Amino acid sequence: MLGQKQYSLGVDIWAVGCIFAELIEKKALFTGDSEIDQIFKIFQFHGTPTPKEWENIQKLPDFKPTFPKFKAVDPKVYFKNFDSVSLDLLMRLIALDPIKRISMKEALKHSYFNDILESDKLKYIRWYFN
Repeated sequence: MLGQKQYSLGVDIWAVGCIFAELIEKKALFTGDSEIDQIFKIFQFHGTPTPKEWENIQKLPDFKPTFPKFKAVDPKVYFKNFDSVSLDLLMRLIALDPIKRISMKEALKHSYFNDILESDKLKYIRWYFN
């Protein structure tokens, strides 16, 4: 995003968050019709980032200080089908700054998964990441 050159696990975590949102809301998240429209949809939700929210964002090649200044929306209003626990997990998955996104190891320990039956697969996945 924004011309970042490094591909990291944060990109995959973002994708998991988008899929999670789509499964719960039954619609795609941030549906832009072009790259810039996609970015603006993300900023309309999160608010246009500043260096306070995303350190060094101004150094990304495609970030423009002239981008419209959107204010973040209340996620509880935006996502109608999420309870507070699932919304917390989602917001950690789609944190705008990749450094601030939850890791997969942390995500698997999130309270969202506490009520899920401890299947052998989930036990293995949790063991693997510990």
